[in-house]
Amino acid sequence: MTKKLIILLLAIAPIAAVAQNAKLAHVNTSELFNKMPEIPGIETQLNTKQEEISKNGQALIDEFNKKAEEFQKLAATSSETVKADHQKQLDSIQERYQMFLQNSQKEMEELRQKLLAPVQQKIVNAIKSVGDEKGYTYVFDLAAGNLVYVSTTAEDATPLVKTKLGIQ
Repeated sequence: MTKKLIILLLAIAPIAAVAQNAKLAHVNTSELFNKMPEIPGIETQLNTKQEEISKNGQALIDEFNKKAEEFQKLAATSSETVKADHQKQLDSIQERYQMFLQNSQKEMEELRQKLLAPVQQKIVNAIKSVGDEKGYTYVFDLAAGNLVYVSTTAEDATPLVKTKLGIQ
């Protein structure tokens, strides 16, 4: 038992010595992000794009409903060939609508990323700047639980751990 305690203390001692020299800080990027002056304009642009997408989607739904009504009216008096043609038209509109939804979702996500990337980069740059100015070794993000800054003076222990584990 004492042997395990000694090994534990020997393992913790270097960590404790390094931790005493480490200067840690934290930020809440969610709070920073929400307070950025660019956000209301970005939200407006995204809402405008969403309204445009909704309008175009509704046009496809209206087209489908119109064709469906025509199909129902002609169903009793039409030949099987005409019915099959109408069904193909309805299927085509449904496929276009599904493709429209997929493309619209992708387009919205790309626009969101395009608009938000500069804001996110601005926040990251500010965190790095403060970290350098204050001499922080690490800056932790409370909102995401991610490490958002590592000082240039911090030692990267990854190669040592890889060696210890016998991996490359």
